[in-house]
Amino acid sequence: MVEEYASIMKNDVWEVVLCPEGKSLVTSRWLYKIIYATDGNVEKFKDRFVARGFSYVEGVDYEETSALVACYTSIRVVISIATEIGWRIHQMDVKTTFLNGVIQEGVYIEQPEGFEQHGRESRVYA
Repeated sequence: MVEEYASIMKNDVWEVVLCPEGKSLVTSRWLYKIIYATDGNVEKFKDRFVARGFSYVEGVDYEETSALVACYTSIRVVISIATEIGWRIHQMDVKTTFLNGVIQEGVYIEQPEGFEQHGRESRVYA
């Protein structure tokens, strides 16, 4: 959890602010997962901080949504073209990802449990 939170703070994902009156607050939680090795022993523990966006209401808190992701067909086409042209392909594992777009309307999320900033517990992330 410390590594995940450190990554969030290092990338300046949020700013700690007071939640404006009348604005909805997105709740959050930590998700935990146990990764097992092929022999059945515990290999590692994974955690992830997630926003519980289902608390926002369409038409009240937001107007539209979009999630840009690559589909497998597109990835296969790019790999096929790279192979045909002779390009080198590099694979990498991304630990944390963040959207870099500017959010037009304010989104306010509660501070992660166990990582509330001392003296600013009543504030939220924007």
